[in-house]
Amino acid sequence: MSPTLKVEGLRKAYGGLVVSDGIDLEVRPGEIHALIGPNGAGKTTLVSEIAGAVTPDAGRVFLEGRDITGLPPHERARLGLARSFQITAVLPRFTVLENVTIAIQGLECRRFRFLPAPALETGWCERASAIIESVGLGRRVDTLAGSLSHGEKRMLEMAIVLARAPRLLLADEPMAGAGGEETAALVALLERLKGTVPVLLIEHDMDAVFALADRISVLVYGRIIASGTAAEIRANPEVQAAYLGSDEGLVA
Repeated sequence: MSPTLKVEGLRKAYGGLVVSDGIDLEVRPGEIHALIGPNGAGKTTLVSEIAGAVTPDAGRVFLEGRDITGLPPHERARLGLARSFQITAVLPRFTVLENVTIAIQGLECRRFRFLPAPALETGWCERASAIIESVGLGRRVDTLAGSLSHGEKRMLEMAIVLARAPRLLLADEPMAGAGGEETAALVALLERLKGTVPVLLIEHDMDAVFALADRISVLVYGRIIASGTAAEIRANPEVQAAYLGSDEGLVA
């Protein structure tokens, strides 16, 4: 089965600092592939290269077999590459329903401009409500996004991303700043996405990573030092050495 995402030989340097050093990576259809590594390993730069926000010095990025290396971020988004950020990005003065409906509107207006607006709007609200319910915010549908807790904003951001019908989700530290219950809800949501939307998960919460990931790649100083199942990564001596003494140590 062909990978949804394929990264070949990505390299990026800022002066003498090499932050991506010939990175090869694949995300297969329907899987959650976690990317982990100590602070400063180059994870955010790699995700930005995949999303198109950073231009690599060398290498290529493929989405469902198509070379997207030269495409800007908005073109990649149109092809189905969606990214959630470490800092939540919602419209605080709009309701939960309005936030998700706007995301659907942005997608549908490009595809179905010939349909009457009232017919579209009815369908948009119905679809938005279903997505909101699926992420666990059904009771907050009419709440202003700015009034949500941090974890709820994370859930709303995921709903907005899902409203865009992504072919691949780049989830950049979705649990950052979330409390225990909120993290559990986000883990449950990502678990439900398995088999439907392939996810490249960048996350420091090792409990969440090992609970969710089908495969894990470890990035250290701009290089992938290991890829494999959770059990293989736990047992890898090079990975253990990379995390030794770090406050991000691997869980047992």
